[in-house]
Amino acid sequence: MSLKNFQYDALMRNYNQKQLLQKHQQDERIRRAEEQLPRLREIRREIAGLGLLKARLLLGAQKGDDFDLAEKIQALSLEKAEILRANGYPADYLDLHYDCPLCKDTGYIGNEKCTCFRKAAVDLLYTQSNIRDILDTENFAHFSFDYYSSEITDPATGITSLESARNAYDKAWDLIEKFREEAGNLFIYGETGVGKTYLTHCIAKELLDRSFFVLYFTSFDLFDLLSKNAFEKDSESADMAAFVYDCDLLIIDDLGTELTNSFVSSQLFCCINERIMNKKSTIISTNLTLADFMEAYSERTFSRVTSNYTMLKLVGNDIRIQKKLLGGK
Repeated sequence: MSLKNFQYDALMRNYNQKQLLQKHQQDERIRRAEEQLPRLREIRREIAGLGLLKARLLLGAQKGDDFDLAEKIQALSLEKAEILRANGYPADYLDLHYDCPLCKDTGYIGNEKCTCFRKAAVDLLYTQSNIRDILDTENFAHFSFDYYSSEITDPATGITSLESARNAYDKAWDLIEKFREEAGNLFIYGETGVGKTYLTHCIAKELLDRSFFVLYFTSFDLFDLLSKNAFEKDSESADMAAFVYDCDLLIIDDLGTELTNSFVSSQLFCCINERIMNKKSTIISTNLTLADFMEAYSERTFSRVTSNYTMLKLVGNDIRIQKKLLGGK
């Protein structure tokens, strides 16, 4: 599980809060029940007294007949349960309850992470990814090749729309399946509406479900964040900017829609270069042609991308228009 320290700490704080809350709720249940049924208070005190008496007898600090502590406690516990049931309470009403009875809200079963910990980790990663809600519909389970035609051909390569989609689909799954062992980078380009963003969402969901730290930004939001970090120096921007460089997968969507200038160009190079050096995966999607990309962001940036990224061109008709023509199907 690829959690950063701050994410792990956040999860463990949540478990600690659960334990405190459950203890508080148990104390409140005990208080209410003992006010209504005083015998319950007597039983609790008798059980505590039996434990102390047993210890004193074993240590020779007190004389008296020995007794079976477990047997006496069991008898008192059965009496307590019967009193509770007779008065409309569950037999375990006074027990400490847990959200997860498997790990008792600790997150661990022995030295192994509990299934609830793994689920909480995925939930946290989804929340921090910036695209939690949209992944319910934009994922591989809903991916369709029906919007890609075998009759539409890219004049530059001779590759059909359907062939380009199948190639991109296969390369996306290659990245996913090898992700734990090696970093992979994708540069997905093509005309508006051919499924570039959709494919990045599909990849993001698969990796989030496998507990990797994925961050998604439109290019405008990314460079706005980096600008705030550079010029305003607020702690929130600094923290998020650090995640940009450190997350397992960074997705930069719609590159080229931001206002491109020397700052943006230099920040893009720094981001791409540092993530390559640190063996962190990045996916970039853009409507720009390769020539336009090189002109907008410098030959140096173009060289780093083409040398370290798998280049995927999607071609075809606008899928959003096709869906409208099909009545939203």
